[in-house]
Amino acid sequence: MRVSRTQATENREHVITVASRLFREHGFDGIGLKDLMEGAGLTQGAFYKQFSSKEDLAAQASRRAFENVFQRWTKAAEQNPADPLAAMLTLYLSPEHRDEWQLGCPIVALGADAARQGDGVKASFEDGIRSQLDLLEAWLGDPQDDKTRKQAMTTLATMVGAVLLARSVNDDDLSRQFLGAAADAVRAESNGTNSQDS
Repeated sequence: MRVSRTQATENREHVITVASRLFREHGFDGIGLKDLMEGAGLTQGAFYKQFSSKEDLAAQASRRAFENVFQRWTKAAEQNPADPLAAMLTLYLSPEHRDEWQLGCPIVALGADAARQGDGVKASFEDGIRSQLDLLEAWLGDPQDDKTRKQAMTTLATMVGAVLLARSVNDDDLSRQFLGAAADAVRAESNGTNSQDS
């Protein structure tokens, strides 16, 4: 039975959304096309009508994952407009984010995998990372200032590293200490920069 163009578009979007979650949980190479398509409730044959390759899907799914994270960051910031950075830190450096592999930051879940992928996946990651840096710059100070850009890079690297380390240990106390230490370091750096600016 032929699928309408509208239904085909909806199916494609659904597959991208499901793949963005499953790739974060299992890694790009940790799940095959059959399981990805089953996760989306479709057959493997439908894949080839929608995507040119698994890498094509990985690039689209990575872009979707970054879009979702961007929305979560901006929503958290809207809830605390007086201190959007603090709101995002509370969200990002939390045990809940540490534990939510399918919905969490794609850099933490897939960063090492992305480094081994082709240009399409790397381009999706680069775009997503740049959008995160842009948000951080806006929250940290003057986005036109090189110092602010460097601080945004340090902040992102600190946050990603902390969640990665927090996920990598069995000891829950040690895991939480990584998250807390990163939050303290980012706040201290932010407060130091803001006080120098004023």
